[in-house]
Amino acid sequence: MAGATIAVASDHAGFDLKEILKRDLQEAGLEVLDLGTHSTASVDYPDFGRAMAETIAAGKVEKGVIVCGTGIGISIAANRNPKVRAALVHDVTSARLTREHNDANVIAFGQRMIGTEVAREALKVFLKTPFEGGRHDNRVAKLAKG
Repeated sequence: MAGATIAVASDHAGFDLKEILKRDLQEAGLEVLDLGTHSTASVDYPDFGRAMAETIAAGKVEKGVIVCGTGIGISIAANRNPKVRAALVHDVTSARLTREHNDANVIAFGQRMIGTEVAREALKVFLKTPFEGGRHDNRVAKLAKG
């Protein structure tokens, strides 16, 4: 995955974790497209979920990372686009399974809900885990139909 570009986005409540994960991605040799926010000043999470969805749908990146306070709002916003399969994860197992079974292309975290080290490990697993395909292909195709 080295050399690939990963998009990151957050609202103010997810800014600190986004910055940590962004640094990890860069240190792993990945290019990072930061869609904002760029501070802890209050902003609206739907704007950043939508920015991620538009970036994925336009084919600018294949995968993304989104963060808000709980991870719920920003993932709902991103998932409104049928090209996005954003999964809110809370541990390494959910990060692995959402790639294997759902072919998720965006991982979502809640900064107030997950420990930093758990999020860092979950992101590593998310990025290295392939989609299994097979029995999951038809299910994932149905997701794109809305």
